Amino acid sequence: MKFEWQYLGDSEIRLKSFLKQQHVSRRLLAKIRHEGGEILVDNVSGRTIDKIHSKQVVTLLLPPEHGRKTELVPSYVPLDIIYEDRDLLIINKPAHLTSIPSKLYLNDSLVNRVCGYYEVRNYRGLIPHIVSRLDRDTSGLVLFAKHRYAHALLDIQMQQRKISKQYVALVEGQLAQSDEFDVHAAIGRNPQSLFKRQVVTDGQQALTHIKCLQSSAAGSLLLVQPKTGRTHQIRVHCASIGHPLLGDTMYGGHFRDGLYRQALHCYRLTFKHPLTGKIMTFTAPLKKDMSEYMKNL
Repeated sequence: MKFEWQYLGDSEIRLKSFLKQQHVSRRLLAKIRHEGGEILVDNVSGRTIDKIHSKQVVTLLLPPEHGRKTELVPSYVPLDIIYEDRDLLIINKPAHLTSIPSKLYLNDSLVNRVCGYYEVRNYRGLIPHIVSRLDRDTSGLVLFAKHRYAHALLDIQMQQRKISKQYVALVEGQLAQSDEFDVHAAIGRNPQSLFKRQVVTDGQQALTHIKCLQSSAAGSLLLVQPKTGRTHQIRVHCASIGHPLLGDTMYGGHFRDGLYRQALHCYRLTFKHPLTGKIMTFTAPLKKDMSEYMKNL
């Protein structure tokens, strides 16, 4: 895979420094050096210690990707693809599917299915790089990078909280129509569970914005935007205000009329394209179980 930049500075600069400005990491440079990639300056092989001058063109040739992920068992279950280009893949994940393989779900996770999709499409030298994960029973948008460089750039956006995710949630009880507020409560582990989290005074700071869109005796429909990225954040915060997600039995919710999982869907995803810089926004339709239940509201 090939990437090109023109150096527009006035004074000479070391190639290594210029590549660092493009967020090319030392680790990626090592992969290029040892696994068959190449760095060119005006189409001539260059070294990172070389100096480049104004108007020179730097080309990065990524090697095919290898490693642990190439050993994944491909799954050929079809994907609900929202968007794809050379650098990105965005999928509307179903509920009851883990994002990554685990001991319990070794051969069929979303990553396994992307592996199978790459194999069918004959995408040689690519392995899945998952950027945004969802809980097993949460549906909606999941972002993948299709190569190491895009993953590194998107990871910077994740660390800077510049990738925005909005969720649709169905919760127990009635909130005031058009109610809008923040839940600012630290989250930590529940000492009695390997998986469960809870609001604690000395936990990691967590902030969630909640807006009630609709409410009735059957429950409330919320638009939720986590401002931080803690494990189970939306589930914990909704439970902490007395409105656990429908179907979320771990946090006090109950199954209801076809909802047999936490009623949470990643509805909107906004971020800057890692290579073009364009602001991109995607939405994903609700899965059938949530859309059917919404009729009760």
